Amino acid sequence: MTVGIRHDDLRRRNRAMVIAAIRRAGQPSRTEIAATTALSHSTISAISSDLISEGVLAEVKGGEVGVLKRGRPQVAISLNPAAASIVAVVLSLNSLSATLIDYAGTAIAERSLKLPTLTIPLDQLIAEAVSAVVGLIAEHPASAGPVMRIVLAIQGITDSQSRWLLWSPITPHSDVPFADLLEQATGIPTRVENDCNMIALALSSHDPERYRNDFIAILLSHGIGMGMVLRGELFTGTQSSGGEFGHMVHRPDGALCRCGRRGCVEAYAGNYAIWRNAQGLPEDTPPVADVHDADIAALADKARRGDGPAREAFRKAGEALGFGLGSLFALLDPAPVAMVGHGSLAFDLLEEPIREAIAMTAGGQHSKAISFATEPNEIPLIKEGCAKRALIFLDEQVFAPGTNGQNFGAGKDVV
Repeated sequence: MTVGIRHDDLRRRNRAMVIAAIRRAGQPSRTEIAATTALSHSTISAISSDLISEGVLAEVKGGEVGVLKRGRPQVAISLNPAAASIVAVVLSLNSLSATLIDYAGTAIAERSLKLPTLTIPLDQLIAEAVSAVVGLIAEHPASAGPVMRIVLAIQGITDSQSRWLLWSPITPHSDVPFADLLEQATGIPTRVENDCNMIALALSSHDPERYRNDFIAILLSHGIGMGMVLRGELFTGTQSSGGEFGHMVHRPDGALCRCGRRGCVEAYAGNYAIWRNAQGLPEDTPPVADVHDADIAALADKARRGDGPAREAFRKAGEALGFGLGSLFALLDPAPVAMVGHGSLAFDLLEEPIREAIAMTAGGQHSKAISFATEPNEIPLIKEGCAKRALIFLDEQVFAPGTNGQNFGAGKDVV
């Protein structure tokens, strides 16, 4: 039985393919778009003309990218930066940033501030987040397109519908409806996302050959987080934002974690855990609120100089990470791993105990297929992931259907 494709669905799909090809390539010619989409030249010409007239795309002035056989130069096409804009918000330990980004993906304005996230009252935390976004939008340049989407990323667990912060180690407040609050203040559709999931989205654009169908991003910071892509799609749960690698149990009734439980991977591999072990403190010592990156760097230098408590602390951290990854790879095929964050600067101290621990698990049967890479600065990746989440939504749910910005419903977000 042959199932027909509605004309509107086909048109939407083809428009989405053209926009996606241009977003990937930057400034391709129509011929290059045809080559990557397998659409006919006539289809590409018709779609690009429509999208240009709608203000979604633009021909690049002086953007000749080649010569046809008869000598006529081809004109490059790009996304029109003024078609729309989005706001990427990152709420992390003791800091908040909001960035205005145009439709082409370029940051055009930003607001950043320090916040005592561990002690700030809930009403003040909400007020600061709303104020940062509203203030940024108020400064919106006349040349930029209308703000059509806000994505807020936070360390912690968010609900599967991307509306609420359910729990976070950076604040004592839980069950915070950030999306509703920002939408009420701005009138702009908003999503709330786990920060590590946004890191994974960003990595898929940075190195599509390495980070394609299956890969894992592990955040090594004051806490331990994970973003995971399986078969090309971001893994999220049906009740929450997905995997909490840092709070998998490494040792039952073990070291005290920030989450209040004992024995988590993070209770051995987070900055506060490494610091606690290096000082020789008991495992039930309450985690310190924050450990400066400079202090961890100094501790790593000390560990590199020889055996002692500092080196043993990093060994324990690597062991916890390795057993966690080994258990994961006992369930899933081995995949590339990105170690992200300031903690990855000490990966030379972590890699050997990580690999030794993986080899002791069922997941270690194919340990040679597990490769590691490091990305020391997580904040730009989180912002980039937020932007990708928002912009692809606009590509597929607003501009591909040709709704001229009227469709703000919840569409499927993909890697």
